Amino acid sequence: MLELRPNCEGCDKDLPPDSKEAMICTYECTFCQSCVATLLSNVCPNCGGNFCPRPIRPQVARRRGVGISHQPASRKRVNTPFSRDEIRLFIDTVKNIAPADR
Repeated sequence: MLELRPNCEGCDKDLPPDSKEAMICTYECTFCQSCVATLLSNVCPNCGGNFCPRPIRPQVARRRGVGISHQPASRKRVNTPFSRDEIRLFIDTVKNIAPADR
C-alpha cells in the first residue's frame, strides 16, 4: 500500500492524499508536477527512474476496511537529500535515456 506522502520532496509543496499534482517513481519518491517537469526532466533524483501520477485513495470505503479512513495517508514529510546542483548533474547523465533502458 502506498504511503501517500504529504509533500513534494523538491519544493516541499503540500500534496494532500487527493492531489492530482502528485507524481511518484517506483520507490514512491514524491514530487509535484512542476518539479518533475522543470527541475527533474521526468528523472527521479534518488533512483533514476521515471514518474507517473500518484493514485488517489478512495474517500469512501466501497469494500469493507478499504479507503482513506482505514488506511490514512502518511504525515511524515520527506525531502530529497541532494542539493539542486547535485540533482542537475545527475539528471543530465540520465534524462536522455528512455525510462525502460535506465
